[in-house]
Amino acid sequence: QVQLVESGGGLVQAGGSLRLSCAASGRTVSTYRMAWFRQTPGKEREFVAAIRSSDGIYADSVKGRFTISRDNSKNTVYLQMNSLKPEDTAVYYCAARGGVAGASEYSYWGQGTQVTVSS
Repeated sequence: QVQLVESGGGLVQAGGSLRLSCAASGRTVSTYRMAWFRQTPGKEREFVAAIRSSDGIYADSVKGRFTISRDNSKNTVYLQMNSLKPEDTAVYYCAARGGVAGASEYSYWGQGTQVTVSS
């Protein structure tokens, strides 16, 4: 089993930055594809970014603003979010061992961290 714990969320003004972290425990996730999704009330969970080795894959809505990375020595995945917009407001979830962009493909999920961007 893999446990995922997200951190780094909070309240930020539009144009600001946040870095989310996802710490994994239970086993190494170095061989897993890891991803970030986000969700707002009443909407389905939305793909944000994924990483397998070093290259990230991004949703069009965040491309050029967000960067996903991983540190396998720390069993941790990061999401650097720059130039934040109010529409980025959501609960952000970390996921492990999946396809690419399909939420149903991922085996493990964290509890989520709230990101709120004020205008």
